[in-house]
Amino acid sequence: MYPSAARPAYGVFVRDQVEALRASGEVEIDVFRWDARRRPWRYAAAALELRLTRVDADVVHAHYGLSGLVTLAATGGRPLVLTVHGRDCHHPLVRPVTGFVGRRAAAVVAVSQDLAERCPCRVTDVIPTGVALDRFQPRPRAEARADLGLDPDRRLLLFPADPGRPEKRFDRASALVEELTGMRSGAAIELRAVWGRPREEMPLWLNAADAVLVTSEREGYGLACVEALACDTPVLTTPVGVAPTLVPGIAGCLCAPFDARHWAAHLDALLAQAEPRVDGRTAAETQSLDETARLTLALYRRVRSG
Repeated sequence: MYPSAARPAYGVFVRDQVEALRASGEVEIDVFRWDARRRPWRYAAAALELRLTRVDADVVHAHYGLSGLVTLAATGGRPLVLTVHGRDCHHPLVRPVTGFVGRRAAAVVAVSQDLAERCPCRVTDVIPTGVALDRFQPRPRAEARADLGLDPDRRLLLFPADPGRPEKRFDRASALVEELTGMRSGAAIELRAVWGRPREEMPLWLNAADAVLVTSEREGYGLACVEALACDTPVLTTPVGVAPTLVPGIAGCLCAPFDARHWAAHLDALLAQAEPRVDGRTAAETQSLDETARLTLALYRRVRSG
């Protein structure tokens, strides 16, 4: 999971963590990356390449269960830190691999407490994925819409995920908009799915939206939810990933099992405001990349000392 020219948004959160750790001045980091999506043979090729590479490191840190299996080829007795992100704890074929690697790792990190409870091996640390607070900041909605060429007056609900991924449950978001449209007497409401865009675009989309919908069946962390909160944009989310620890108590937001009628009633009240905004940034600040780096550095020191 690492961005490339072809996939600029893929695994960008891992790159952000690397940059935050480097910015601390406490560590030097070499990144070994490969893309095995739809090419599972790349895992074997990466393991061989890594095995033949001189790895001069104090700690080896792998992101995702299958990546951890590859990384075992090159640890050479060095402590291995494994971070699990979600699918590696759910997928019926990948989950046993994650458990196998986790039992051999010096530490296992889950990105949320919710994921830690679903992990197939013992989790030693819960460390947030981390949000780039300097990038995700509140901006005037009209300004964000102008930059994106959007209608300044139309109500916009943002679905920040690939609608083709079944676990994201775009069908729920569609049912919600249908319910809400009926409730608001046919008012024009646009549901826009946005994913895989360059990262510099996402703060604009989150600020342009009247509300962000996270209707997922499951999330390992739920970065889009935290990024929206960092922009003070209202979030309606199922209780998945980090949402149950952040969203409750933020006026204007909703964290509840999906129910189209209940969610539509909440949105109806929210959209009665000319400029729906929430005080979400305070909660998002607890998930900063600086905090992620601080916790990760402390973990590195611990596993290195044995």
